[in-house]
Amino acid sequence: MAVDYDVLIVGAGPGGLTAGLYAARYGLKTAIVDKGMPGGALLELDEIENYPGFESIKGPELAERMKSQVEKAGVEILWDEVSSVVPHNDEGYVEVQAGYSYTAHVLIWATGAEHRHLGVPGEKEFAGRGVSYCATCDGPFFRGKTIAVVGGGNSAFAEALVLAGLADKLYLIHRRQGFRAEKALVDKLKAHDNVEFILDTVVEEVKGDQKVNALKIKNVVDGKTEELPVDAVFIAIGLVPRSDILKGIVEVDHSGAIITDERMRTSNPLILAVGDVRNTPLRQIITAAADGAIAAETAHEIVGNIKK
Repeated sequence: MAVDYDVLIVGAGPGGLTAGLYAARYGLKTAIVDKGMPGGALLELDEIENYPGFESIKGPELAERMKSQVEKAGVEILWDEVSSVVPHNDEGYVEVQAGYSYTAHVLIWATGAEHRHLGVPGEKEFAGRGVSYCATCDGPFFRGKTIAVVGGGNSAFAEALVLAGLADKLYLIHRRQGFRAEKALVDKLKAHDNVEFILDTVVEEVKGDQKVNALKIKNVVDGKTEELPVDAVFIAIGLVPRSDILKGIVEVDHSGAIITDERMRTSNPLILAVGDVRNTPLRQIITAAADGAIAAETAHEIVGNIKK
């Protein structure tokens, strides 16, 4: 049968866009499909200060630069939502069902990950009414207010740094004493006079009426609980890989991350995975981009063998 593309990439974040750029440069007919705007998580980031070549760049600006470069290389960007994947390994192609049906010799899965939820009462009920997972998106709505950020990693501190410039008072709530975040981010946040750290503490409930007005928090050392008045809470406690569609098709680990080797190969010979959706020790823009470049080289080799 006639196959639509040499390489089809699902996900237009940094990993998917880089895979598309490199695949096109290898001369492979390539398309990227995503239900959202190209850029993925970049679109939620305010200032990026750890991407080589830029002392500081806005996430949406970097996303637009990547998108433009990929399109100039000849990659098609398709706006569609994937619903299922069917590998035809013996025939050397993968069928992807979305609004349209697409076929490709190699599928690169670059769907990233979504925000992990606290799973406490009130979180779901007040989503969009004081509960948020994106400071860049929702922070300006709470200018001059009292805000809490929950988490202790890089993403939590990045969120908090955006919000510290907006809030009258900012609390950072973390379940431990130590942080997983880079020291540079921790020091930067500590320099803000309006920031208070609440450590060894977890959120047990998000409270409010029509919108959030308090958090019920518990100290995990002495067991004491108290009510903390806030106007909003931003949750940044990790990510859940978007791998559900491929479960049963490729091997995943206990967290749902797709297991790959160093060449980005999954347990299926025609499917590769890159970026935050795979079992990577570091989820950063630069590592997703590196994964994409490696995956494109692997795809080039696979397509070459299929077409022999």
